[in-house]
Amino acid sequence: MIPDKGLQTLRASGRRLTRPRRVILDVVRATDAHPSATAVWARVRRRLPRVSLATVYRNLRLLATQGLVLERASAAGLRFDGNTAAHDHFTCVRCGRIFDVAAQRGLRVRVGARTGFEVFEHRVEFYGRCAGCRRRRGRSRNGERRRHGR
Repeated sequence: MIPDKGLQTLRASGRRLTRPRRVILDVVRATDAHPSATAVWARVRRRLPRVSLATVYRNLRLLATQGLVLERASAAGLRFDGNTAAHDHFTCVRCGRIFDVAAQRGLRVRVGARTGFEVFEHRVEFYGRCAGCRRRRGRSRNGERRRHGR
């Protein structure tokens, strides 16, 4: 369900909440996986079989400019985030999954106080291995424990 604020944001910019737009927004907000436009398109097509990839791209970009989803660049291309609350990200360098991380409170104020900058926005990105990839490290493809040093 689209909150009234989202609908008001679209209307204020002279845009309508079309069915494809609503479905695209629902798909992005229903996952914490930070999907690519292609992944969103695959899910949207389950509900709207005739929707084109271009329509999904165009609407994702519009929803991002309206602040209804976040757009972020990754090594694999653009990814979209339905969580518009202040938060940071952790990207697993092994599996590529992106996780939301609680933002540090007061970081912008501290940086501004130390530097004299007026900080409007910030982005913190962490990179490493997620818990699942850390558990899988050292296991061969058939699940047997590998010996290190050989």
